[in-house]
Amino acid sequence: MSDVLVGEAPHQTSTMVEPHTPMTFTNAKLILPDQMLEGTLAVENGMISDLSDGTTSNALDCEGDYLIPGLVELHTDHLENHYKPRPGVTWNAVSAVQAHDAQIACSGITTVFDALRVGMEDDADLTAQDMRAMADAIEIGQQEGRLRADHYIHLRCEVSADNCVEGFELFNDDPRVRLASLMDHTPGQRQFTSLDQFELYYKTKKGFSDEQMQEFMLQMQARADRNSDKNRLAIADRAKAAGMMLASHDDATLAHVEEANKFGINVAEFPTTMEAAKASHEAGMAVLMGAPNVVRGKSHSGNISARELAEAGYLDVLSSDYVPVSLLQAAFLLAQQIERISIPEAVQKVTKIPSEAVGLTDRGALEVGRRADLVQVRMVGDVPIVRGVWREGYRVA
Repeated sequence: MSDVLVGEAPHQTSTMVEPHTPMTFTNAKLILPDQMLEGTLAVENGMISDLSDGTTSNALDCEGDYLIPGLVELHTDHLENHYKPRPGVTWNAVSAVQAHDAQIACSGITTVFDALRVGMEDDADLTAQDMRAMADAIEIGQQEGRLRADHYIHLRCEVSADNCVEGFELFNDDPRVRLASLMDHTPGQRQFTSLDQFELYYKTKKGFSDEQMQEFMLQMQARADRNSDKNRLAIADRAKAAGMMLASHDDATLAHVEEANKFGINVAEFPTTMEAAKASHEAGMAVLMGAPNVVRGKSHSGNISARELAEAGYLDVLSSDYVPVSLLQAAFLLAQQIERISIPEAVQKVTKIPSEAVGLTDRGALEVGRRADLVQVRMVGDVPIVRGVWREGYRVA
């Protein structure tokens, strides 16, 4: 895998081929990194060229709506829902990527890291070859100008799996892969510290009897004993050699955080306890939690709520995870419900902080010289309406 320069995307064809036309947005609540400015934003050659207060004529009238940076999504499993829409049904991969992309862009997301699984259970409904097929379809979509958002790949590496390293190696020399997370869903630890929650999840998913459930847990624990330590090290070494960023996943203890530090982790995904989130944040990792957790007010697996971490000051990044529209909604909910978080601070958690956490310093903020990735948002009640989306100055939704 070749290195990708900081702030630079792999070569791709734009979805819009006409020359850039200078644009001006006016009568907007501009959400800057540290303040809100009621004013005007100008775009030239796909970049933000000017920010000013007041309004102007001969410009796009935002009618007092918010104008925010395009959202940056680091971890979404949503593509699989389009590729495998029903049990036994596999959709055309390019068509699936296009459908996923349309929903992503219409949710205000202009940069997305599509999470693909590496390391499967023996009876998994998708294989490593399916993941490679989706990655190839993403590349085709970018090269042929089919896509609205800017797509990268995030490899979700299940280090307990026998075939984890084998699956990872299918992505050698793929410059679109920029992030890898080290995951371990073995019962009795991390996300599933509570065996009751593990049983509930897998009995619902697989329809196991009590006896089958116990046998499955023993198999999973034996698999982890065989693989987790060696695969974690192997994936970390390969990712670093390829210039990829690393994320930890579901850290629950100080020992987990110390291990993440040892591996040079950039992003701490979904810590399950206050202790782990606090330690990760203080160590300089970007602590990422699920936007659905914020919208629902709780974790779907019974772990700590994202709002608790936000109130304590340990939440840095939100991810839509499995519901694209949750990302924008969660950001505004944080600003509404948590006194210490302003709208600019909440918006940073879905724009500037995630982009810079993975080295994309050319976007994520309304600042002169950054990419004109923009979203026009109107708040109606608690649910925001996306009224327009621009990527590098081109309208995509």
